[in-house]
Amino acid sequence: MANITKKVSWSSRTDESAAAWEGTPLLNGSEQHSRQLSGGGTIFQIGRLSTVDLEEEITPEEDSARGRPKEIPHNEKLLSLKYESLDYDNIENQLFLEEERRMSFMSFRCLEISRWVICGLIGFLTGLIACFIDIVVEELAGIKYQVIKENIVKFTEMGGLSISLILWAVLNSSFVMVGAIMVAFFEPIAAGSGIPQIKCYLNGVKIPRVVRLKTLVVKVCGVICSVVGGLAVGKEGPMIHSGAVVAAGVSQGRSTSLKRDFKIFEYFRRDTEKRDFVSAGAAAGVSAAFGAPVGGVLFSLEEGASFWNQMLTWRIFFASMISTFTLNFFLSIYHNKPGDLSSPGLINFGRFESESVAYNLYEIPLFIAMGAIGGFLGALFNILNYWLTIFRIRYVHRPCLQVMEAMLVAAVTATVSFTMIYFSNDCQPLDQDHAEEYPLQLFCADGEYNSMATAFFNTPERSVRSLFHNQPGTYNPLTLGLFTLTYFFLACWTYGLAVSAGVFIPSLLIGAAWGRLCGILLASITSEGSIWADPGKYALIGAAAQLGGIVRMTLSLTVIMMEATGNVTYGLPIMLVLMTAKIVGDYFQEGLYDIHIKLQSVPFLHWEAPATSHWLTAREVMSSPVTCLNKIEKVGTIVDILSNTSTNHNGFPVVVQVSNSDEPGKLCGLILRSQLIVLLKHKVFVELAQSRLTHRKLQLKDFRDAYPRFPPIQSIHVSQDERECMMDLTEFMNPTPYTVPQETSLPRVFKLFRALGLRHLVVVDDVNRVVGLVTRKDLARYHLGKHGLEELQLAQT
Repeated sequence: MANITKKVSWSSRTDESAAAWEGTPLLNGSEQHSRQLSGGGTIFQIGRLSTVDLEEEITPEEDSARGRPKEIPHNEKLLSLKYESLDYDNIENQLFLEEERRMSFMSFRCLEISRWVICGLIGFLTGLIACFIDIVVEELAGIKYQVIKENIVKFTEMGGLSISLILWAVLNSSFVMVGAIMVAFFEPIAAGSGIPQIKCYLNGVKIPRVVRLKTLVVKVCGVICSVVGGLAVGKEGPMIHSGAVVAAGVSQGRSTSLKRDFKIFEYFRRDTEKRDFVSAGAAAGVSAAFGAPVGGVLFSLEEGASFWNQMLTWRIFFASMISTFTLNFFLSIYHNKPGDLSSPGLINFGRFESESVAYNLYEIPLFIAMGAIGGFLGALFNILNYWLTIFRIRYVHRPCLQVMEAMLVAAVTATVSFTMIYFSNDCQPLDQDHAEEYPLQLFCADGEYNSMATAFFNTPERSVRSLFHNQPGTYNPLTLGLFTLTYFFLACWTYGLAVSAGVFIPSLLIGAAWGRLCGILLASITSEGSIWADPGKYALIGAAAQLGGIVRMTLSLTVIMMEATGNVTYGLPIMLVLMTAKIVGDYFQEGLYDIHIKLQSVPFLHWEAPATSHWLTAREVMSSPVTCLNKIEKVGTIVDILSNTSTNHNGFPVVVQVSNSDEPGKLCGLILRSQLIVLLKHKVFVELAQSRLTHRKLQLKDFRDAYPRFPPIQSIHVSQDERECMMDLTEFMNPTPYTVPQETSLPRVFKLFRALGLRHLVVVDDVNRVVGLVTRKDLARYHLGKHGLEELQLAQT
């Protein structure tokens, strides 16, 4: 294959930029040109990009002067250049090796104990946050529904129920407005469930502001407002995000937002350790949400962490156990049942008794068919939400518009709910031991309640529980069918709003409704159906099928459902249902989280390289020419390279220059932008070191203190005399970076890069001269499309 000339090199691309993530991909209008690959026959397009200094803040005056476009053009076949990669690979320079040699066996044991202590703290704090959310939501929702119920009862007798509708809509919109304002104006990254962002973070992508304290505060307050505001949302996704933020903060022993350093856990101030703790935080969030410690570990493994080891598994399980225990302990105190730790978690599905959930082998095909239905409905949900998200990206990008849309959805949700309840004639007898929290009589006879109100006039978690456990005959088929149809579209419209919200519970509620409907229909068409077709049993299967069809989880969701319901009887059916839902759903569309990752143009690396990419080599995918530094480099040269806004590289191969300057130098190491900035800040120059009698040697602590918010190069003052000084990089560079020959195939490069969690992979020739550099975006831009192997465009978004 002929050599491919890069039309866009990394000298005109931003490798790892530190831009703040606004959540709205923006494709700069740029020229496009294509290149034809010999032998492949596929035309690849690469964007010629205008470059900007992403470290410079835009003043409000400049922003208003530029104005915002009414429509933001968006193309899903692009890859954003604004995302940085995380460094999962340790920099084994001389400072690191010297520190490791000084550490005794006892020091390493203390570090291991510290890891367990941090995981315990993560679980404890995550459980506290979950308890706070649960109590506040329960209190506020109770007050809201009680006020509306009293108003409805009053105006049912007097007439004028439209006032009750207006009250319901106003209360919903008010709560949602508060949550949307916090998200849209103060912390946009807190929108949604946060699971796609955490998934990207654990994959090795640094999503700006995703694990900040401010994000946590907005997330917690936002999800309370969303749930109390009556939106078709859940609180499980935000709990996973909250756990990850807690983990990122606790493990560092300081708060950069509060500018407080507690001088503890300093050894863990690096991406390698931080990502492991974030995995534990995500698992603790799942455990607190569902009371599923094992499910939390499996969720973190299946959906989150890209890197795993045995000890990490046990630490994550420990964090999950502590999280569940903490939540249940404090909830038992709140409910005046101290010592009762039987509550399954933040989202209580209730316990399924063994005799009521037994199933027969001849029901397995029915369950598999329900899995196929769930996969199809999940794919439909994802397709509709995909086009809705594209519309939002293009037209609803202003914060004020985002708040208005959220309020509109809240008002429409209240209106639809009220209308469905108003016109429903599904009246059920009200027993003394009824499980309904806020039963509405409306136009039903005395001693009866409106069954439609049980589904709509409630928090989503309570509605799921009623569908699982209410006695047969509680709902008629028309009620369940209308509820499924309306709630499906409401949940699809709601996901993606500028509010903190999860999709687990709405998915379970939709599936539980049509699953219970299936159970009722089976019981009605067979003579013995009433014996084996228990509606609650089929509601459970439908809930699993619908959620699996939307998010495409299998193993972890099976365990979560078993732990949340307190019964292992349905392990096999749920697993079969989830596998079927995933297979059917994947045939039509990707999972919801993968769709939103792609829409955000994140350079996400999947487990394997594209299947048809073996004919591509490192020479054809690498970035070149590469900006290299000498082992002893002039300070002025380093400052100019770091200040060059057209490159903005984050990694620089260190070379030994040969006599002919036109030839590439031989590789002897690799150094990062962050390291160079710390060296410039501390003025580690050869001349100054020789002139000082007592010069403090730079230590790893100096680099850890600057982590993770390294100062921009513009804040480093270097005088004209200092520019003439020299800097010796030998002690600070990584002398053993990973390298590959330029003839290495793309799948081999991908496997090495992905498995080791690399940020830079140097490509060398047969005499170890640097010829190129492979980064995350070089690999992520290749994907398997409908027409074979395709290459995504690169854009400054």
